[in-house]
Amino acid sequence: MKFSIITAVYNNVNEIGTAINSVLSQTYNDIEYIIIDGGSDDGTIDVISSYGNKIAHFISEPDKGIYHAINKGLSIATGDVIGLLHSDDMFCNPEIIEKIAEIFEICNCDAVYGDLEYVSKTNIFKVIRFWKSAPFDFTKFKKGWMPAHPTLFIKKKVYDQSGRYDTNFKISADYDFILRTLPGGTLKCQYLPMVITRMRSGGTSNKNLKNILRKSYEDWLVLRKNNIGGMMVLIRKNTSKLGQFILKK
Repeated sequence: MKFSIITAVYNNVNEIGTAINSVLSQTYNDIEYIIIDGGSDDGTIDVISSYGNKIAHFISEPDKGIYHAINKGLSIATGDVIGLLHSDDMFCNPEIIEKIAEIFEICNCDAVYGDLEYVSKTNIFKVIRFWKSAPFDFTKFKKGWMPAHPTLFIKKKVYDQSGRYDTNFKISADYDFILRTLPGGTLKCQYLPMVITRMRSGGTSNKNLKNILRKSYEDWLVLRKNNIGGMMVLIRKNTSKLGQFILKK
């Protein structure tokens, strides 16, 4: 089983190396690593280029945002399973892809997801928020639940059937893709109860009040577009995050 890992990046010279190393250090052998750069001018391209042919595909050109970049990666990915790793994120340990591959083989499922840690931007070992997910139940989507998108690995055939990320959404295209793809109950999704990804805090969706408000508005549009619900679902979705700041022991 071949995995394609896609990283979209723009001007992230200080953190892109950590993301790359976390992919290249994986014990699983059959990984196609794809990096789509938006035309960085801060040294990011030099960092990526230094890895040479360890990166299967590297494209650097202007794009229309992160989801447009991810769609470029999806268009050239050849793996059986596709996962995303943002440029300021990292896999929790070198055995992550190997464990995910085992779940796909054992369960014969369409998607695998797990838990997510939000860590300090300056100290990746300081956890400030813990997203504990749960076994898949598509009825939970109407209660505001969703699997953590940065931990979600999906078979390529699902992308081929469901389409790409809707670039009309600048922040919530991942939520739209999940609601468009998973709630129908036709896909077999398996929860892996362990931390898969560490995400640095201060990402696009929550780096300032303007983006927080925009994300909430886009989430509401996504809910309406996919006929999952409206304002009450959005409220449940947002309030459910409060428990993530009570860290696991």
